[in-house]
Amino acid sequence: MNSLPPLIWLQAFEAAARTLSFTAAGHELGVTQAAISQRIRLLEDRLGQKLFVRHPRSLSLTPAGQAWLPSIHDAFARLQEGTSEVFGHTSGQPVTLRATPVIQQAWLAPRLVAFHRQVPQVAIRTVSAIWPDDFGPEGTDIEIRYGRGDWSGVEMRSLGAESLLPVCSPALADKLPTPEALAGHTLIHAVGFGSGWAAWLAQAEVAEVEQHCFALTCDNQVMTLALAAQGGGVALTHRRLLQQRADLVAPFDLPLPSDEGFWLVRPSRRHVSDEAQKLWQWLCHDLS
Repeated sequence: MNSLPPLIWLQAFEAAARTLSFTAAGHELGVTQAAISQRIRLLEDRLGQKLFVRHPRSLSLTPAGQAWLPSIHDAFARLQEGTSEVFGHTSGQPVTLRATPVIQQAWLAPRLVAFHRQVPQVAIRTVSAIWPDDFGPEGTDIEIRYGRGDWSGVEMRSLGAESLLPVCSPALADKLPTPEALAGHTLIHAVGFGSGWAAWLAQAEVAEVEQHCFALTCDNQVMTLALAAQGGGVALTHRRLLQQRADLVAPFDLPLPSDEGFWLVRPSRRHVSDEAQKLWQWLCHDLS
């Protein structure tokens, strides 16, 4: 290959690979889904390899696409760094912050309101993420991630130690005097977490209760807590997320310590704007 593919093709690939959607990539880049599809096809023709597997209603990366994506991310990050170093930060650009919806509601929202009251001239854009693969340094100034804090290439601050508690509506809690009373009720599961109901029940020494329970499974904690608040069952959630919620109570004071937790994260190899630095310092202020 004598030359690099056109930049707009690379932009289309990066956006589509990150969102796994030609439509979402088109919205992000301000073009149609058909334009993204055409650019990807031209790029694949130039490279001589397929980058995406087209499913009926979704996309996935081929092994070649997965292998190439980190290089594309690094190239765009370096381009952004170089531009900022030479020309400075573009005024008016918002600080982008990515987090899961549940931590946005429970932890981030009150802090953003307080920050905005103090520094209203700083524009902020929040981006929601559900799965671990949704996260990554590209395109964001700050993230709130969940895990063990074993990521490379980032600066991290822990939001604090975490523990898990069963939670439910007050009416249902009145029917649960002991963990054994969970038998016959619905356990609400959130996928993607290292610790779950099996671990909590084992710690409570009632592991056998799970086989006598019904189950509802969700891909995010916003939904598990909504179901629990509506009386749909008992959810297992982080003690931090229970704060400031009058519609949920913990029927048992038996927290399960977790080796995973929430972390404030930002790329370690990126120019930091004054606005992003102000927000970072504000969010770090009350962390241990």
